[in-house]
Amino acid sequence: MTYVNGFVAAVPADKKDDFLRHSRMCAEIFKEHGALQVVDCWEDDVPDGEVTSFAMAVKRQNNEKIVFSWITWPSKDVCQEGMGRMMDDPRMSPDNNPMPFDGKRLIYGGFEMINQM
Repeated sequence: MTYVNGFVAAVPADKKDDFLRHSRMCAEIFKEHGALQVVDCWEDDVPDGEVTSFAMAVKRQNNEKIVFSWITWPSKDVCQEGMGRMMDDPRMSPDNNPMPFDGKRLIYGGFEMINQM
C-alpha cells in the first residue's frame, strides 16, 4: 500500500532558489532509493490561525514562506529502507547539500494512504 512522508517547513523567502536546488538534489536521491514521487509546494495562500496553523506549527518568521512537501513510496517497508539509505548517502551531508532552512522547525511524519481520488 502506498506510503507518504509529509513535511512542512519555513524557508526564508529570499532562499527560494536555494531551496529548489536542495529539493531537486534530494528528489533525485529519494527516487534512486525507491521513492515514486517528490512534491514541493511554495506558500501562496496560507492564512494565520488563531488556535493553530501551518505558520504556527513551524514558527514562521516575517521573512519566511511555508513549504508543504510530500514523498510517495510503494510501501512503508520501501520507505524505511530508502530513508535509511538516504541517511547514509554522502550526497545528503550538510557539506554537500545544506538545508536552506532551520531543520529544527521542520515538521514531518509518515502516513499510510487510505484514499486517493
